[in-house]
Formats: sequence, C-alpha cells, structure tokens
Amino acid sequence: MKCMLTHLGRWATPTLSRALHSGARSSSSVASRAKRDERQLTSEQIYSREEQHGAHNYHPLPVALQKGEGIYVWDVEGRRYFDFLSAYSAVNQGHCHPKIISALNAQASRLTLTSRAFYNDVLGDYEEYVTTLFGYDKVLPMNTGVEGGETACKLARKWAYSVKGVPRYEAKIIFAEGNFWGRTMAAISSSTDPSSYDGFGPFMPGFELVPYNDIPALEKALQDPKVAAFMVEPIQGEAGVVVPDEGYLTTVRELCTKHNVLFIADEVQTGLARTGRRLAVDHEAVRPDLVVLGKALSGGVYPVSAVLCDDEVMLTIKPGEHGSTYGGNPLACRVAIASLQVMEEEKLAENAEKMGQILRAELNKLPKEVVTMVRGRGLLNAIVIKETKDYDAWRVCLRLRDNGLLAKPTHGDIIRLAPPLIIKEDEVRECAEIIQRTILSF
Repeated sequence: MKCMLTHLGRWATPTLSRALHSGARSSSSVASRAKRDERQLTSEQIYSREEQHGAHNYHPLPVALQKGEGIYVWDVEGRRYFDFLSAYSAVNQGHCHPKIISALNAQASRLTLTSRAFYNDVLGDYEEYVTTLFGYDKVLPMNTGVEGGETACKLARKWAYSVKGVPRYEAKIIFAEGNFWGRTMAAISSSTDPSSYDGFGPFMPGFELVPYNDIPALEKALQDPKVAAFMVEPIQGEAGVVVPDEGYLTTVRELCTKHNVLFIADEVQTGLARTGRRLAVDHEAVRPDLVVLGKALSGGVYPVSAVLCDDEVMLTIKPGEHGSTYGGNPLACRVAIASLQVMEEEKLAENAEKMGQILRAELNKLPKEVVTMVRGRGLLNAIVIKETKDYDAWRVCLRLRDNGLLAKPTHGDIIRLAPPLIIKEDEVRECAEIIQRTILSF
C-alpha cells in the first residue's frame, strides 16, 4: 500500500489515501470472513448469520442442513433426519440422485448456457423427450414453477384473442380459491391468502375466483364468453393437501370443453409421480389443454419448469413475444431428461402409490384428539392438528425434528408429509412410528 501511495505521488490526495486504506481494510475483512467460514459454524451461528444479512421473508424450522442423500439430510452437527418435505416435492427422486448429478456434472463441464439467441445440441433432445412422454405437441421451457404459471396465463390470453375471438384485452382467467402458484404479482393477484397479497396491490386485472371443488360455481363462471382459461391444482398442496371429490377433474374437463375454455393443470407440486401417477390428473384420466411442470422436473438440483400444450395454443406466441435467458439452457435440459428418466426407470409413481397407502393407514391410527384429519394421495399427505394451549402444528414439527424427522406446517394447523418417492416400506413404517411417538408425547 505504501508503495502504491508513493508511486501515485501528488495524485494521492488525502481522500484517495483514505479510500485506498479503506479498500485494504475491506479486503482484509472479506478475507477474514472467508477464513472464519472455513471452520464449521454451529446451527445457532448459521441462524444468526441469515437473520443479520438475509431478508426476513421466510420463517424456517430451526435446523441447519449441510448434506443430503436419498431420503436423508444431515445438519451441521452431524445429526441425521428423514426428510418429509422433499423441498416441497422438488426432490421426488431423492437428494443428490447419482444419475441426475452425473448428468449435471457432465453437461456443466461442456456447455451451460447459450441463451435462445442460438440453437444448442441438447434443447431439441429434451423437447422431443418430454413432449413424447406426456403426449403434447410442444413444450415451452422456463426456469421456476411460477414462471411456468405466468407462461400458461400468457398463452391462454393470446389464444383467447387470436383463436377464441375474445375482444382485445378483455380475457379472463378463472382460478380456484386456495390456489398457490408462487408470489409474483400475477400469482398473488389470484391468491386468497392475505400473507401473499396484503400490501402488494394494485393487482392484475382479468383474474376471477371460484371455490375449489365447486362444480356449480365453476359452471356459472365459465358461461362468460370472455373466459380464456381455468387454472387449477389437481390437489391443492400449499392449502394443506386438499383433495377434491372423485370426478371433479373429469367434470372440469367436460365443462371447459363445452364452453371453449382452456383447462390449465398446475402440476408443479402434484406432478411427476408425487401422487402415485405420472401426473395427478391421470387419476381421472383427463387431458388438460396446458400442463405446468416444475420442482421435481430437475430432481431438485437446478431450477427447471415447463409448459406443455398443443400447437393450437403454443403457436399463438410468436418470436420475441415470450422467453427467458436461462429457459431451455443445455444444463437444465440435460438435468431434466435425467430426472424424468429416473422417474420412469425407478417406477416412482408406483412406489408412491403403494407407500402412500401404507403411510395413511398408519397415520389414521393417530389419536383423534390430537390429529383430527388425515388426507392425501400417493406420497403427498397431510395431518390436521387440533390446536390447544399446550401444542400446535409448529410445536409438533419441532418435536418431530428432535425425534429425527423434518416436516413443516402450512396454514397454521396442517403438517404436510411428503418424503422422497424412493422411500421403502421399512422406512415408511419407521417414520410412521416416529410420528406416532411424537404425537403421543403431547
């Protein structure tokens, strides 16, 4: 530093000198922090660091994870836990699945991103694979689940104007109350949850709501000729794993066809084998006009989402009208192919169906004075906790953590239970025993 100041001579003003010394101190501080971070931080130190430097837009369960493999995760103190959240169903294939990680590493060392300004040698391979697997003409690749939902809404509006003949900028999209597809301005504009929308208005026009699982209300809404689409989760995940009546999706399909309205299935959380079928709509053998995928499309290692539909809808969007710098990048495509191959080769849907039946049978043995309801399909399940002055869902999850199982409350009194789909019967029964022991301790 002295040599630098000497070399600068008369240009090294007091202000510049202070700036240089300040920069040196700053660099030293960064180096010091880096050296400190080389040693293992405790869980409490990790909580404190995030609290100090991060936005306070999440309220995590107090556990600091460092490693994941299969159905297990380990914290920084080396304690092992069963993961019963699966990153909100993003790691259906299990943590760090070797085939997916291998695909990630191989492609990362070759080519990661080209943007869509150019062709690359992987995107077409992925497009052919995913459209053939799900039986649609086209796919539009994006990155996150909420981007998939935004894409579906844009496609629906464009289709309404160019195909259905809705007057320009008057198209409506209907959503089910209790929906959750993200926290962008469009997503919260369709939300009925104040924690998502309160304080963020004004909201997106052209969005309307009907009660979930209410066919008469939906039929009335669809009679409006300006309705472009009905977007719905086959099972409402964030709302607490709310399963509709048998035949609901079949009737949704019939009504959308009758009124020339697009049926958009939000399968970001329910899709890709989670509920015991490749897609949750497959339980009723219905074919939506658009399917939104995300989360487990990458096996939890990289953000990948997609919208599937046929040419009549997809080709309404022309070059320059929608896109993403990262959407369809080679790394994402290679990872998505591997993730889907794992789903198929390891028969994850079949395993989810079987293991889910076992899990719900065990959960239904829980004392009704604490657990008032068990619901779900496949390995997307939830228990409803009767809140008292002595316990609630949060405290149950804290004690589950202490007993070696990680889950998270939603909407106050509901605990979602969604392990990776590779879980085996003996592991399901061991986890059910942990849950039972925890509930009985209250």
